[in-house]
Parts: sequence; C-alpha cells; structure tokens
Amino acid sequence: MRKINWLGRNGSFLTAKVVFTLCLSGFFFSAGDVVASGIPQPLNAAVTSALPSPANSRGLRYFPPASRPDSPTPVPLTPALSRQGRGGHNLQSSGNQTYENMPVIVNPAVERNIHYFQNVIHDRFQEWLTRFFAYKPLVEQIFVELGLPKELIYLSLVESGFNPRAYSRARASGPWQFIKSTGRIYGLKVNWYVDERRDPIKSTVAAAVHLRDLYDLFGSWPLALAAYNAGAGKISRAIAKTGTRDFWTIARTRYIRRETRQYVPKFMAAMIIATRPALFGFHAHSQPVHQYEEIPMDASIHLRSVAKETGIAFEELRRLNPELRRSVIPPDQDGYALKVPMGMAGQVEQAKSRMNTWTPPSPPQRTWYRVRRGDSLSVIAHRFGTSVRKLKILNDLSGSLIRVGQRLRVNKNVKEVGEAKWYRVRRGDSLWSIAKRFRVSVRDLKLLNNLRSSLIRAGRMLMIAS
Repeated sequence: MRKINWLGRNGSFLTAKVVFTLCLSGFFFSAGDVVASGIPQPLNAAVTSALPSPANSRGLRYFPPASRPDSPTPVPLTPALSRQGRGGHNLQSSGNQTYENMPVIVNPAVERNIHYFQNVIHDRFQEWLTRFFAYKPLVEQIFVELGLPKELIYLSLVESGFNPRAYSRARASGPWQFIKSTGRIYGLKVNWYVDERRDPIKSTVAAAVHLRDLYDLFGSWPLALAAYNAGAGKISRAIAKTGTRDFWTIARTRYIRRETRQYVPKFMAAMIIATRPALFGFHAHSQPVHQYEEIPMDASIHLRSVAKETGIAFEELRRLNPELRRSVIPPDQDGYALKVPMGMAGQVEQAKSRMNTWTPPSPPQRTWYRVRRGDSLSVIAHRFGTSVRKLKILNDLSGSLIRVGQRLRVNKNVKEVGEAKWYRVRRGDSLWSIAKRFRVSVRDLKLLNNLRSSLIRAGRMLMIAS
C-alpha cells in the first residue's frame, strides 16, 4: 500500500487507506490543522486555539473539533442527574464550567489499534458495538447534561464492550469497570444483594462525574483518561517525575505501565471507528433503545417468582436488572425499583401479592481461634482450609502481623445452619465433583450460587442446599 508522508522527514506515516477513511468519517484536516516539527507553514490562529497546549512536536496528527459555543444551550437535567451523589459529588452540570472538546489524535499507536479492532478482533468489536448502540442514547444524554464531550461515551467500549456483567482480574466490575472503593466514592452500592457498578445508568453517571473530576484535576483529556485507568495518584507522580503534563511525552517514559500507555490510543481508535462504523467494515444496526419501567418492591423476592407470576421471561428480568447479584430483590426499607419491560408494570403490581417472599440463607458460622506461639496467618489459613486474604477480611487486618493470644475469626470448610449448607471450594474441586459429593445436580449448584459458567475458584464459598 502506498504511504503518504504528511509530516515531512521527521514525522511518521499514515497509510492512504486510514487517511481516506478518516476524511470520509468527518475528520477533515489540512496542513494547517497539523502541528508537527518540520512544517514551515504558519498555523491559522483559530486552529491553534483549538489545539491542546503545548504545541506538538512529536509527529502527532491533531484533528481539532468544532469550537464549543461560549454560552451553551442549557439542557434540562433528568432525575438521575439532579440528585446529590452519596459520595458527596455534585452530579449537576456547572453552568459556568466549560470543558475542552475531545481532540482526535492519530499516531502510529492509534493506527495499530484501528488495525487490531478492524482486522484481528473484528467480530468481537462488532459485538461490542451492537450491545453499546442499544444504550447509546441514554449514555450520551448523561454526558451531555454534565457538559462533557460526547466522545467520552466510547470509553466504555475499551473498558468492557459495555458489558454490565464484565468482571476483571483486578476485581473491577460493570460497563465502566469500577473497583469497589472508587464505586463507593461515587455513590454506587456494593453489598451481598446488589452491585450498582453493574447498573448501566447509575454506573454511567458515576463514570461521567469521575471523568469530570479527573479533568478538573489534570486539565487534559488524555491525562484524565490515563488517570481513569491507572489512578490519579499514579499520573500525578508521573507528572512530577517527568516535569511535563503532556501524556504523549509521559507515555514514552517508564513512569506509567504499558497498559496505561496503550489505553489512550485504544480509546482514540475505538472512538474513530464507533463514530463511523460502516466506513471501517462494521454494521451499525439500528438497535431498540434500552427501555424499561420501574415498579417499587418492598419485599425480598426472587426474580424467578416474579417471572412465574407475571409471565415475564426470567432472563429478561436478569438483563434489565444486572445489578442484582443473586437475582433476588433486596429487603430495602425504602423499597427497590425493579425494572420490568415496557407495559408490564401494571401486571407486576397486580401479581405482587402472589409472589413468595425469599428467605435468605444463614451465612456460614464463624468460629474463633486463639493465636499460639509459632502461628502465622498462612499456617492458620492452611489449618482451616481458607486463605490469608479471607482471614484479613474477616478480622479487619491491614497487615500480616498477629500476636500470641490474639483471637481470630475463621471459617470451616462446611457448616450446616438450619437448612443452609455451605462449602469452601478447595484446590482441584469442580462443580461436578462437588455436586457428586453432596448428591445434588450441577444445575442446582449454579442456580443456588448464581453461576453462569462452571468456573469456580479455590476459596470461594458455595451454597450446597437451602
């Protein structure tokens, strides 16, 4: 393929195909739009003002967005945004605050990610787009109401492919991949019953406010995006050590991880493709917008009971309420807003009296152990068939230091409490072997523990019977 040198001797190259596609996508540019070394042309003042500062001298192509109007038209806030976050963050957009539009940057790293999405994982990225477009109108409205660039909505494609049930090895969950501590800061509840990080709307509000806070801290969207991935502390330390606030300079140092260096180029590539998917070989099928009705529920009821009494498919209820970790409505004093398909709220209201109240199983009994001379957390964990991490959580320990005579709470492998029986998964166990041992079916184990696959980890507590 013929290469076109847009930047002269010191710049990198853009393939004719990528340049042609970007132009058709609406990212029109000319020599005056490019800030790079080796280009003698004087820059137009209007273009220069739209570019991030400082001016680029590293061979990056900038495609400045249209200037934001001085006085944007106020947008009425939805109820979801007019509340105050439980974490103390104001979820309303600031009338006087304006945010820099998202610059579209194409460099070799972005080109590699465009190629990766377009050719290596084409089918997977198509699945992400298909799922995302069903939520796009709702997600876009939230970012617009907060006065943020609409292009930020495509960050969810990089995070999870907008999968509400996505769960990472770092224990981040939901379409925006919040870890527990950050989610709680932004008002997302995580407990035995619910994980609001998986709620598409609540987590999007939290993500938008989090990104707004990061931009207020760093004053640059690339840095804010990098901080979303690595944490604000990590990026602040990298800025202090490098003496620059330019992400692309920091990305060439050892002060941020490889994952973070690749994160912003991945977002740029996903944004470019998602803006004009057809031009990159993807289908932009018109998806039915994610819609639902809410009905207050004041009792703890399993979704299967709701499905049985109303005729709504159980899987549809799970899809609309992904934040319910065990498919059980929590016994909330203020009531829980159950999401049901459009037009079904009245039918659910009439059937509420016929639904069986769900009784929670008793948690595994805890026993106490007194630390003896020569004990350590690892020795105690091995003795009781648990893990050091579980012992720390049970006893609120921040380190591994324990004292002789100290009392520690421990769990045994199997405990029967009333009708509930619990078992701690050990190394080498599988659902089939556990089901055979306790004379139950694998299907029942999955239903009791809300498992979608047969994958289990050593140390997990499984409910055997209820």
